[in-house]
Formats: sequence, structure tokens, C-alpha cells
Amino acid sequence: MGRTILNWKSFLPLLAIFLILLILPPLLPRFYTYIIALMFVTGLLAMSLNIVVGHGGLFQFHHAAFYGASAYTFALILTKTSLPLWIGFIAAPIVAAVIGLVIGLFCVRLTRLYFGMLQISLGSLIWAIVFRWYHFTGGDDGIHGIPMPPFLSSLTSSYYFILIVMAICLAVIYLIFKSPFGTTLLAIRDNPQRCEAVGINVRRHQLAAIVIATFFAGMAGVLFVVLERSVFPDLLFWVLSLEIFIMCLLGGWFTFLGPFLGAAIMVSLRTFVGIYTEYWTLILGIILILLIFFLPEGVMGFLLEKFGSQVAGPRERGIE
Repeated sequence: MGRTILNWKSFLPLLAIFLILLILPPLLPRFYTYIIALMFVTGLLAMSLNIVVGHGGLFQFHHAAFYGASAYTFALILTKTSLPLWIGFIAAPIVAAVIGLVIGLFCVRLTRLYFGMLQISLGSLIWAIVFRWYHFTGGDDGIHGIPMPPFLSSLTSSYYFILIVMAICLAVIYLIFKSPFGTTLLAIRDNPQRCEAVGINVRRHQLAAIVIATFFAGMAGVLFVVLERSVFPDLLFWVLSLEIFIMCLLGGWFTFLGPFLGAAIMVSLRTFVGIYTEYWTLILGIILILLIFFLPEGVMGFLLEKFGSQVAGPRERGIE
């Protein structure tokens, strides 16, 4: 297996971007601050999916179920108990990871499309429970007006909180990708039969990847509640899972920050194109068709080919 060497110089542009993001809120209108914070949340969600799809080669078709389950757990802790926020902040992603573990135990026994179809079925069951359990989850009304502590009382403070948590999560994801575990995942993605032949427990590594991915999806769910102060059943619906999948495809499966870029593009299209027409999904479909023909490796993959990792960030091409 090829040996990965960290090139910290490639992160200087990312550090510059982070510093710019720190000074943006006082300079921008409230609406644009909110949109950028929403990009952070959605970007982390797309990055979590890429752990199992782009890096692990698994067809995780209902990733939104874990995102929504964590958001609801966090919201219920804050609205129905007197526990402090940090308890919910820790517990909600763990709940998402536990659900990912339980579902993963069933799904990893199957391969490719069958894996994805079973996960859609089990994820839809979670959505149905939330949607029907009206007196506990609020049903189709959701939960609104979720209280936040004073240090998260304003949009600006929420923005900084989300930015810092997101940056820490992305750093941890990157270290996981560059660890021996991440390298093994790449090998399993490229050739699971050969990995089994050399003694690697493929199912155990895939299950671990699912748990890690669902934990970070849970972190994104918590940040969504911090930003929106509300939750609703659509957070667990399969349509959102499809959107997350498209984000990864749009940005680039086999790049580190590609899914994050894809999420930013999706949020921008929904927000700014939606101002002028309700058929923004038609424009998205046209963009995806053009992408498949002209940029099959996504926007970030194209940037890497043109400008190199110094500009676009790290890339995972597989095992050499």
C-alpha cells in the first residue's frame, strides 16, 4: 500500500479561508450570514456521507435518517428535560452512531445495491416513527422554538459556534482519512475481495466507517438545531438523502472537500435561483447532466486537475 505523507503547505489556503470566514459576520447582512452558516451545516453532512460512499464504497442511500435522528434527540433533550445543552450536544451524535451501528449490523451482510435498499427501508421506518408519534415528536408539525443558552442567543454567536465545531469535525475526518484505518477503507473500496484474501475483516471496517459517518451526520444535526431552533420530519426523509448524495457527486467523490463544495453549490442554487423560479431543481438537473459529460469527477476533481492540491485540497485516488 502506498504511504501517505501529510503536506501541511496545502492547508495554507484553507487556513486563509477560515480566517476570512471568521471576519465575515460583521461585514455581511444577516441573511448572508445565515446562508453561509447553513452551508457549514450542510457541508459537514455531505462530508460525513463521503466517509462511507466516496471513501468506503458503500451505497448509503438513507443518510438523512441519522442526521434527523440526532437533530430530534438534541431538540427533545432541550425541550422536554432540564439537562444542559452540552449533554444534548454529546448525546445526540452518539444516538445517531448507535442507530448507525444497529442498522449497519444488518446492512453490511449485503452488498452494493441490496445494502442501499435495506438501509432505505430501515431509515424510512425511523422517519415513520417520528412522523406518527405526534404527542412526543410533534408529528408533521415538528418542534419549534427550541431554547438556546445565552451564548447562542444571536445569529452571529451561532455562526461562530457552528464554524468552530465544523472546522474541528473536518480536521478529525481528515486525520481519519490519513490514518491506517482510512487507507484500509480505500483498499476495501477498490478491491474488497483482495482485502479479505490478505486477512482484513472487511465487514468490521465497513461497520466502523458507518458508525463514524453517522456520528458526524449527528453532529451536523445538532448544528442544524443550533441554527434553525426547530426540527421537522423532512430532516429524516429519503428526498434529503438523495440531495446529500447529489452534493457528493457534484463536488467530487474522491476529493476531501469536494462534498463540502457540492453542498455549498446546492444551498446556493436552492436559495438564489429559487428567488427567481420555483423550478430550481430543473436547473440542478441540467447542471448534473453537463457535469456527467464534462466533469465526471466533480467540480473539485476538475480544480485538482487544473490547479493541483495546493489550491483545491487533498485528494484520495485510491491505493497505489
